[in-house]
Amino acid sequence: MPLSRRQLLARGLGVATAFAARGRALAAFAPSAVARTVLNVGMRPGLPVKSPLHASSLARFVDALPIPEVVKASGSRPDPTKPTQRLPFHRLEMRELEVQVHRDVKPTRCWSYGTGVPGPTFETRSGQGLLVEWVNSLPNRHLFPVDHSICGAGANVPEVRTVPHVHGARVPARSDGYPENWFTRGKSALYHYPNQQEATTLWYHDHAMGIERLNQYAGLFGAFLVRDETEAALGLPSGPYDIPLFIFDRLFDAAGQLQYPNSGIPDAPWVSEVYGDAMLINGKLFPYLDVEARPYRFRLINASNSRFYYLSLSNGQAFHQIGSDQGLLPGPVPLQTLILAPGERADIVVDFSASGGSELLLKSQSFVLMQFRVSRKPPSAAAALPVSLRPVKRIPRSTAVKTRSLTLKEYQDPKTNAMVMLLNAAYWRYPVTEKPQLDTVEIWELLNFTEDNHPIHLHLVRFQLLERQHFDVETFNFKGELRTLGAPLPPDANETGWKDTIQAYPEMITRIIVPFHGYPGRYVWHCHVLEHAANEMMRPFEVIAAPRRAAAL
Repeated sequence: MPLSRRQLLARGLGVATAFAARGRALAAFAPSAVARTVLNVGMRPGLPVKSPLHASSLARFVDALPIPEVVKASGSRPDPTKPTQRLPFHRLEMRELEVQVHRDVKPTRCWSYGTGVPGPTFETRSGQGLLVEWVNSLPNRHLFPVDHSICGAGANVPEVRTVPHVHGARVPARSDGYPENWFTRGKSALYHYPNQQEATTLWYHDHAMGIERLNQYAGLFGAFLVRDETEAALGLPSGPYDIPLFIFDRLFDAAGQLQYPNSGIPDAPWVSEVYGDAMLINGKLFPYLDVEARPYRFRLINASNSRFYYLSLSNGQAFHQIGSDQGLLPGPVPLQTLILAPGERADIVVDFSASGGSELLLKSQSFVLMQFRVSRKPPSAAAALPVSLRPVKRIPRSTAVKTRSLTLKEYQDPKTNAMVMLLNAAYWRYPVTEKPQLDTVEIWELLNFTEDNHPIHLHLVRFQLLERQHFDVETFNFKGELRTLGAPLPPDANETGWKDTIQAYPEMITRIIVPFHGYPGRYVWHCHVLEHAANEMMRPFEVIAAPRRAAAL
C-alpha cells in the first residue's frame, strides 16, 4: 500500500533521529513531530503591518551615511588573569531612545548600546585585552510581543532580558554571552575580552534566550574591530577610508515606528522568518556617502534577522573581497556579486579611481541600499592592493580526532501544526552531546534536510570550510543510508579564509574542520537566522579541558 505524505515524512523523522542521536533512544525525541523535508508546512508568515510605511515612496539620498562613534575607555581595571596589570575599562549602557532613520520619517523608538543604531564601535588591537561593563537600563516592557511558548521565554521570566555576545570573539565562557546568563533592568555584567586573535571584523549583539531576535531587531548591536601589525603593514585603506557598514532590514508603520511581525496567534506570535521592505545602512534609509576617487575599505556586516543580501554595484564594476568572518583572506578575490548571510561579515575594497564625478549605487538585487558620490577631483595617491594578504594554512583532515554528522531539520506537530527547528534532532534542554576536547581538531558535517540556506555559527572558534556535497535526502529518510551525489564541491575563493559562520546549503552536506582552541567551558552553536535559533535551532556544546597527566615518580 502506498505511503501518504504524512507517513513518508514521519518515516523520515524516525530514520533521521536514529542517525543523529548515534545510539540515543528514539523515545527520547518528541514522538508527535513530523519531519518537513519537502514542503514548507507549519511555517508561520507574519501578518501585514497596519498602516505601513512604504520605504520605496521615500526620497532617496537625502541623508548622509552615519559613521558610528568609537567607544572610549573610561579608565582601567586589573586584568582578571594578571591582577598586577591593568586593562582599558569601558561601560556601555543599553537604553531606549529615538533615532531618525530618514529625513521625512518621524523619530523611531528603538534600543541602543549608545546614542544610535548601530551602537558605538570598539577599536582594539590583537593581544590587548579590555573589560566591558554592559549595563541594562532598558524599560521593563518590550517593544514587541514576546512569545512565551518559545524556549527560555516563558511567562515566569522577565519580559526584558539581555546578555551581550561579541560574535566571533575568542573569549572565556563566562564572557561569551551564554543565552541563559541574561540580566535585567538595573543589573550589569562585567566581561573580559582578551583579543588573542588576528585582525578581523567582529560585532556585538544581544543573545538573550528566546528574545534575541526581538532585542537585535530593536537595535542592540554594534561593531568590534580587532587590528594587528600584519594588517597595518599591508597599506590597506585606513582612517576615514575604512568604514563599517551595517546592513539590516526592518518594517515600519506610517508613524515611523518599528513593527516586528507576528503570526496572529495570541499565545504564539513567533514567525518563522522576518523580511522588511526598508533596508538600512548604519541606521539610515537610502543614505549617501561622499567619497574621493580612490580605494575604500568597507566592512560589511549583515545584521538582519533573516535576510540574505546579494550585493553589487550599479555600474557593474568589480570590487575585491579581502576578508571574511575571522580576518584577511590569503589574497584579494575579485567579485561582482557578494552573497552575505545573517551574521556573516565581509571586508571589501572598492576602487572609485575611475569613477570621478559619478554616482554609484550599492544594491541587493532590486533593492537600492545607498549611494556613493565620487568627487571630481583627480584621484589621490593610494597604495595598490597587495597581491597577497595573509597566509591561511589549510588544516589537514588527518589532524581531526573526530567527525560528527549533525542534522539540520524542521519538524511539525500534526496535532497543533506547530513547527520546531532542531539541530541534530535535539532540543535545547537535552543533555550536551558535542563535547570536543580543548586544543583538538574535529570535522563537523552539517546535513541540511531543509529547503533553506542556514547560516550556522559556532561560538568561541574559527574554522575552515572543507567542501559541500549533495546527498540523497529520500534515501536517507527511508533507509538511514547517507548516499552522496556527485563529487564534493570545494570552497569558493572568498571562502578559503577563516570563518565562524558558514552557509549550509539546502540538501547538501557542508563539511567544516574546527580547531577547538581557546578556553574550556560551555558555548553554543546555532542558525543565525534569528527566528530559527529562537525556535530550538540552537544547541550548547562544551569544550572539555585535556586531562592532566600524572606526574612522573
